[in-house]
Amino acid sequence: MLAVGLLVTACSGTSGEAGPTATTSPSPTTTGDTATTIAPVAGTLDAVALGTQEIAAVDEPTALAARPSSRNLYVAEKGGTVRVVKVTRTEATASSAAKLTYQLQTTPILDLSDELINEGERGLLGLAFSTDGRKLYVDYTAQPDGHTVVAEYELGDRDSIDPQSRRELLAVPQPYANHNGGQLVFGPDGYLYVGLGDGGSGGDPDGRAQDPTELLGSILRIDPEGGSADGPAYAIPAGNPFADGVKGRPEVWIYGVRNPWRFTFDRTSGDLWIGDVGQGDWEEVDHLPAVGGFDAGRGANLGWNEMEGTHPYDGGENPDGAVLPVHDYSHADGSCSVTGGYVYRGEAIAALAGSYLFADYCLAGVRGLQVDGGAVIDQRTFDLPTPQVTSFGEDGDGELFVLLQGGPVLKIVAG
Repeated sequence: MLAVGLLVTACSGTSGEAGPTATTSPSPTTTGDTATTIAPVAGTLDAVALGTQEIAAVDEPTALAARPSSRNLYVAEKGGTVRVVKVTRTEATASSAAKLTYQLQTTPILDLSDELINEGERGLLGLAFSTDGRKLYVDYTAQPDGHTVVAEYELGDRDSIDPQSRRELLAVPQPYANHNGGQLVFGPDGYLYVGLGDGGSGGDPDGRAQDPTELLGSILRIDPEGGSADGPAYAIPAGNPFADGVKGRPEVWIYGVRNPWRFTFDRTSGDLWIGDVGQGDWEEVDHLPAVGGFDAGRGANLGWNEMEGTHPYDGGENPDGAVLPVHDYSHADGSCSVTGGYVYRGEAIAALAGSYLFADYCLAGVRGLQVDGGAVIDQRTFDLPTPQVTSFGEDGDGELFVLLQGGPVLKIVAG
């Protein structure tokens, strides 16, 4: 079993409700209640030329996020620090085009190194900003027991954090040291999505992923603005599939995942894309379409540990109603662990629009996938100097970045 992107160890109905704050992402066009976007044209990936631009050299980056209302980028380092990459724009003149410059700031704005376990797949694993940019959320494996903790901090206008503003939203016990998940994303509905792996070991020995009454093996959806003084620090959005707590935990949005190492929403359509790490033979990419821009993946069972990708695992069979991945690939070529990415919606590489970019930790290169009507219509691996990809990031303009285990943060640019 190969675990994801840090130290690799062998190892549906719709609610349509909007969250507490509006997002700034473009809205999809809709016909009736079905979101529609312009599909990529099959075969166009061969005509795309990509390159990379190094923007920062950091220590074991695990996540990158853009803060709304700011051009700056924020990088989580596995050891526990959050660093700022200051972005400056030089406006276009009659003789030169507009240009962005990137400068890594020396002092971290947050240092959790004394509070977490930095070992193997554990450490500072995720970060996200509230939709108004005033709060920062982090996901890490805490001392002394390695529980997954999600915490909130308030930010000032100059990227200052008051440590006293810390508010713990969630603490989830982890029975093993691997498969911690760690992704944090605010969806198009304004709610916070939290990725949790199946708890670790190999093969999900306790069957957590197929049990929606467990938090592990799931992607959660919570409202961090709706907590109470005498209860949880968050509220349960009314549209959650198990909001009443009868057949599953109220927080659970999707279940049946093994280790969802990076999931993201398409900023145009609202579709949800998940890179879910396989056990020993197959890696998978899941595509869960939105309805009217919302509710992508609501109540979906993605099949683990009955299925590994589209293949039965250990004599299992696909559970009734479970959603199979849109794409899976084997370890036969040396691949080992998928790192999920983003659908490209920037303007700098027009031919890439609508394509999903992702990677595998064990093979260099960035992979492109085009999907239409629930089926892959084109795919390609771009030969880029990107060994050991741990994560991807997206800035406010929809341009994409790739994070490498060895430290560089690279911007994907036209080749």
